Amino acid sequence: MANMDVNEFREFGRAAIDFVADYLENIRDRDVLPSVEPGYLHDMLPEELQNEPEDWKTIMEDFKRCILPGLTHWQSPHFHAFYPSQTSYSSIVGETLAAGLGVVGFSWICSPVCTELEVIMMNWLGQLLNLPRSFLNCSEGNGGGIIQGSASESILVAVLAAREQAVRRLRDQHPDLTESEIRGRLVAYTSDQSNSAVEKAGILGAIKMRLLPADETGILRGSTFIQAVEEDVAKGLFPVVCVATLGTTGTCAYDNLAEIGPYCNEHDIWLHIDAAYAGAALCLPEYTHIMTGAERADSLNFNLHKWMFVNFDCCAMWFKDAGSVTKSFSVDRIYLQHQFQGHSRAPDYRHWQIQLGRRFRSLKVWITLRTMGAERIRQLIRFHIQLANRFEEYVRTDERFEVLCSTLALVCFRLKGEDAHSKRLLENITQRKKVFMIPATYQGKFIIRFMICGIDPQMHDIEYAWNEVRTQADLLLGFDHNRNELKDSVEPVESPKLFEKGSEIGKITESLNGIMISDEKGQ
Repeated sequence: MANMDVNEFREFGRAAIDFVADYLENIRDRDVLPSVEPGYLHDMLPEELQNEPEDWKTIMEDFKRCILPGLTHWQSPHFHAFYPSQTSYSSIVGETLAAGLGVVGFSWICSPVCTELEVIMMNWLGQLLNLPRSFLNCSEGNGGGIIQGSASESILVAVLAAREQAVRRLRDQHPDLTESEIRGRLVAYTSDQSNSAVEKAGILGAIKMRLLPADETGILRGSTFIQAVEEDVAKGLFPVVCVATLGTTGTCAYDNLAEIGPYCNEHDIWLHIDAAYAGAALCLPEYTHIMTGAERADSLNFNLHKWMFVNFDCCAMWFKDAGSVTKSFSVDRIYLQHQFQGHSRAPDYRHWQIQLGRRFRSLKVWITLRTMGAERIRQLIRFHIQLANRFEEYVRTDERFEVLCSTLALVCFRLKGEDAHSKRLLENITQRKKVFMIPATYQGKFIIRFMICGIDPQMHDIEYAWNEVRTQADLLLGFDHNRNELKDSVEPVESPKLFEKGSEIGKITESLNGIMISDEKGQ
């Protein structure tokens, strides 16, 4: 039996909920970035587990003393880096209930409600996002959805399913080739602006992943894709899958599905859409145009844990033909079988994913969607876009800055002139830890990404962020407010090392988001 009894659990649980509530309510009071050095926690915690149990109150104090100082505060409205990982109080409650139930729902019989609620939630979400009905379980056809952990998992599942489907087809078409010869000729395609998870999926899936050059606005066009495919076919290679992006990591650009999709359909190339961030905006009628051509896709994903107020991890993924993935992943041992398997409304989700076990994620989705409702979700997403528009207005009123691009709740801007000024500005802002932004490159220029994030961003948070940016620009450029002009003598700005590839923050930026700061891809 566990050392903690039910009464202690109640006390500890209440204390934990109270802490989280206080933490989120007062999160603006904290610097968004921690002030610790690598290895700080190793100096605070013992090297080995103690023999005797400790009281939960002591552990909670150590949590505040040791763990809290090492946090980057993702839920802070002053966090403007990467893409959001927003949560909500209702989602936290749903996560708590799911953890308490301890369900492992790899098949319907394991907990029927775990499977059936997920089927229903995926239909709710598909309708909320105005997806083509061919992806939904509630329509005619073989479509359906599943909740994966992340976009990375979803992309890998799509690549693997496409690979296995292609191998089966190519073995029939080329009986003179061995299976290993066929697999050695497979090739996949994506934009050089796609997330690093796409390139990683190629590595894990043992498929050559070609990173095709996006146009000057960051969009992968059909002509570029078609040319690459035809070049590879001429070399005797077998095109298998194209991963298109709706909302690229650097600038939130949308690949041209209308140009790419028809060619994929005509040439048996699986089309997967990674809409990890931008997919949430499809619930707004004014943004459904970005999905033009999506009806040509075989699969797509978007992250509820980015912009749909469900805590990490929670990624929705749909297939137009669910049978294409189950044929690729099915391993049906006798101990996994049950009398109800094969029912269209009771799928055994173990066949739709990489792992066998799975969490009861649909519970937090159900609670979040019900407590918010469709209209409130639309209102909040529109409000976040308005917040970004306000920041863009501030930037445009200052002649020292320029806006390179602005999409949804993302604004990409820079100081005019040499990159060194923008690099130094971002370095100074980051070192102060009051707001957190990251860089990217666009049209050969170093840019700063300003993203609306946090649990409850408001207009005054935008004013706070702009004041930080403007003030640091004043200090950097030597602006004299008394004379309302630049000072006569300004020290030259050297290019900082903080964000260069290989630096500590550069490594973090690349590994978390796939934004390559200084390589030739311009990601």
